Amino acid sequence: MTPPLTDRLAHVRWIAGGTAAGKSTLTRLLAERHDATVLDGDRAEHRWLARCDSARHPRLAALRDQPPGALWHDRTAEQVFRAMPSLHGEMTGFLVDELLALPADRPVLVDYFGILPRDLAPLLRHPSQAVFLLPTPAFRRSALTTRYADPAHARATWGTEDADTALAERLARDTLWDQEVRHQSPLHGATTLTIDGSTSAATLADRLAARFALPLP
Repeated sequence: MTPPLTDRLAHVRWIAGGTAAGKSTLTRLLAERHDATVLDGDRAEHRWLARCDSARHPRLAALRDQPPGALWHDRTAEQVFRAMPSLHGEMTGFLVDELLALPADRPVLVDYFGILPRDLAPLLRHPSQAVFLLPTPAFRRSALTTRYADPAHARATWGTEDADTALAERLARDTLWDQEVRHQSPLHGATTLTIDGSTSAATLADRLAARFALPLP
């Protein structure tokens, strides 16, 4: 008999939440310290785009072959938010498939923005396996301003859209995502952690390692 999915994913720990909250930095630190495998959800999305089905994943399939910036063109932040595949749970099955394909002989850390407490809760044997990082508005603005300061990076993301306007839309959309995470978290026993830059990444990594009960190699 196949064990329950929660048992098969018991070695997985999730660092989810808002964009520009330091998820990748913390995941990297934890992976190095605890000899863990990392699933980078942002990179995996490119594979999912190629595999998605327009009937089962209509919002994800709609993004296929779109040029940079098309997602934001002539749309409000609310419209972009409502069209997000992850808001409708379209990424969950892909995440599960990828995790089940990885070796389970060591911890796996998921670094991913696009999953909500509602969709993550059924995958957890215990709520301590996950945390949702939510940056303060000032922390996020600073991080994204730095991230897109390189014009080439900005063009690859926004295309011909005005970078300042696109960034403002991105910040507004991400605020809506954070609000959704905060709304769902108490309903599904999820833990959120506010990131404001006052605590070092090393200290945050220590706290997450303790929460996740990560073994030393």
